[in-house]
Amino acid sequence: MAQIPNLDNATIDLASLREQSKKELLNILKNIRGKKCLVIEPKLSGSLSLIVETALLKEHGAELRLLSSEPLETECTKIVYLVSSKLELMKHISLHLHDNASKGLQRECFLYFIPRRSVACEQLLKEKKVHEFLTIGEYPLYMIPLDEDVISFELDFAYKECLVDADTSSLWHVAKAIHKLESSFGVIPNVRAKGKASLCVAEILDRMQLEDPVNTSDAVPEISTLILLDREVDMVTPMCSQLTYEGLVDEFFHVNSGAVELDASIMDAKAEGKKVKVPLNSSDKLFKETRDLNFEVVVQVLRQKAMSIKQDYADISATNQSVSELKDFVKKLNTLPEMNRHISLAQHLSTYTSKPSFLSRLDMEQTIVESESYDICFEYIEEMIHKQESLFNVLRLLILFSVTNSGLPKKQYDYLRRELLHSYGFEHVATLNNLEKAGLFRKQELRSNWLTVKRALNLVVENVDTADPKDISYVFSGYAPLSVRLIQQAIRSGWRPIEEILKLLPGPHLETKRGALSRISSYESLSGGSTTVGRAVVERRSLVLVVFIGGVTFAEISALRFLTSQDLAHDVIIATTKVINGQTLLEPFVESQV
Repeated sequence: MAQIPNLDNATIDLASLREQSKKELLNILKNIRGKKCLVIEPKLSGSLSLIVETALLKEHGAELRLLSSEPLETECTKIVYLVSSKLELMKHISLHLHDNASKGLQRECFLYFIPRRSVACEQLLKEKKVHEFLTIGEYPLYMIPLDEDVISFELDFAYKECLVDADTSSLWHVAKAIHKLESSFGVIPNVRAKGKASLCVAEILDRMQLEDPVNTSDAVPEISTLILLDREVDMVTPMCSQLTYEGLVDEFFHVNSGAVELDASIMDAKAEGKKVKVPLNSSDKLFKETRDLNFEVVVQVLRQKAMSIKQDYADISATNQSVSELKDFVKKLNTLPEMNRHISLAQHLSTYTSKPSFLSRLDMEQTIVESESYDICFEYIEEMIHKQESLFNVLRLLILFSVTNSGLPKKQYDYLRRELLHSYGFEHVATLNNLEKAGLFRKQELRSNWLTVKRALNLVVENVDTADPKDISYVFSGYAPLSVRLIQQAIRSGWRPIEEILKLLPGPHLETKRGALSRISSYESLSGGSTTVGRAVVERRSLVLVVFIGGVTFAEISALRFLTSQDLAHDVIIATTKVINGQTLLEPFVESQV
């Protein structure tokens, strides 16, 4: 199965955007004649695999290497570096160039920054006295379609950079990506934003439109509404354990660039010691059908499908079937590799989800979200710290506890902070300082608003039917993601009815209209639109672009897909700085200098 997802069913032409990015990369290689060594930053290799096949790069004379500080072993005389603007990577490239000089190697070197060159990086190259030996350019890759309804800007550190480092360069990148989408699909007339970063992106977007106007002809824009949402607005959701199939795969194995790397023995009992990369996207029809389901339902669905094929096989063997019936059966057999793959993966996941430690943590998450039994929650976290359980598991519960209580009383805050450092090492002083600066684990200053927000938006739902869900809360077996409730409200009736609740959440909010088309009445609301073709009126679903600044979880993506399936008037495309879970969101905050 191909790792590059099929985008034929996307609601906007994402395939053309991917094709453009592919052409731009191949043109870089074409313009450097002959055999060349393409040296890629390791983190980018997964992203590029969603744009262009490795075989095609090789066809264009590229020998592939991953960038490291080690000397570059290649016989190629032309070297092409493809990297993001990070100072650490400039040091690696400088070492390579000095190594070339010391060995008397005559190599022509090219450096392409993704998505744009950086003054700080070039300054460092000058200080290392290697700048003059490089031909420098840009590869403007601002976004990557992960699937037919999900786009990633691949900004791993955006959340931490904005909240801790006061570095807002990622917000320009987000605005630029949206501006590029508008260049292809028209100026988005309705904008709703919640959070400081989101308002900043909205302002940059307006400035870009003034400086580099998108053609605002009379054509109806393909995207009717843009919803920008800061991750900071809802830090409860990513700290909870996801319970959808894809969400759980990410929790335990970490999905990266639309694929998960597993021990081959999980897929085949005879394979030992090898790793296998399993693509996870809608090109796999069985995965598309099951990825958004609550995991306890997935096992039942796979069992039913397997039993169905077994029954069909028995029927085929027992009777004379028509040619068309045989063809249908063969089609079903073609799905066997996918079925075997997902049965193996689901079985393996079950060994994790049935562990008492996992079930106990789920109970505690639910207790914290419901704001019950403060002392029991405190003691549970204290015990986890003393048992030296996984640091990330501890931090997730601790942040969930802190966020839902608007911080902890000084005495308890100081105590847990001290115990954490004793258990996990004093090198984590920097980690705890980062979390405090971001407002994730802090002293209590104000009374908590969580109970009011929880009740007003119906975030905890009793008696959820995970097999036949009627509400988005099925993705966490009873908790409806706050972020998705806000989006649901924005799509259906706007934010005005919940203005007072919005004020209780972090950051300002904004509702505005842009461009000439914002005056067209059918786009003045989110109620859908109609396009007149001759005398016929063609009804169309309104397309909403939801942008998460700071990351989105697979559970939230599943909840948004569920909303779309229940709503006949709207389609949703999700864009994000990165697809995250609680651990991958916190990893940039953890700074242990051992």
